[in-house]
Amino acid sequence: MVAFGGLRALNEIDLEVASGERLAILGPNGAGKTTLFNVVAGDVPVTEGTVEIKGLDCTLYPSRVRPRLDVARTYQKTRLFNGLTVTENLVLAQTGRWGPRLRPWRRRSDAVFKERAREVAASVWLGSVADSMVGDLSHGQLRQLEVAMATVTNPSLLLLDEPASGLSRGERERLVELLEGLPADVTLVLIEHDMEVALKVAERVVVMSDGRIVAEGSPEDIRADPLVHEIYLGSQEQSRNREQQVAVDGNQGGSS
Repeated sequence: MVAFGGLRALNEIDLEVASGERLAILGPNGAGKTTLFNVVAGDVPVTEGTVEIKGLDCTLYPSRVRPRLDVARTYQKTRLFNGLTVTENLVLAQTGRWGPRLRPWRRRSDAVFKERAREVAASVWLGSVADSMVGDLSHGQLRQLEVAMATVTNPSLLLLDEPASGLSRGERERLVELLEGLPADVTLVLIEHDMEVALKVAERVVVMSDGRIVAEGSPEDIRADPLVHEIYLGSQEQSRNREQQVAVDGNQGGSS
């Protein structure tokens, strides 16, 4: 359980993910999906309960320790260094995982990190812009780089938070191809609003609402689940109502 004051952001979550599994977590805004990721990554402490990774109770481990357990994640909002190149960002990710962050001399590992960075950049179709500044990349390329940043350290558990957000149809298809090409021994947990992307990639799907798991099954099961349709249609209706209310408020404000 995770509580923020009187609000229970996560409640009675019991979720086990097998090694090498492809799991998608779906749900409307506010369902608790990102909070669940934050708990696994160590960014948010649990109020009650435990977090185990590879059979190790790491509930009290801070976020800086989770990468040592081969955990990597992305965030809804990009956390890249716009003033560095694609290659430099990828080298920095490796240095943060395996080497000292600051040192006045070069080591043999620097060349190894750079070679690995270029290899991973090419694997996500960024080889042609490996020496470009991140600030000059398109939104789709930024999303590709985020996946590269998460995979460059060869994690065994990969947490991707809405990687398809803001992508065009063609970019989403490329993302699906990229995720389907991950090594079979990498455990992938994916938060995604785009059901088309999630259901193509996932072997198992969990649906959350109000901090709880409300449905679970194969992509086919989830597509046919009336409760899932009700949750998504309800969230869409609430969104439309909010937009209409904003428009009414704006019109009233303009006429006063």
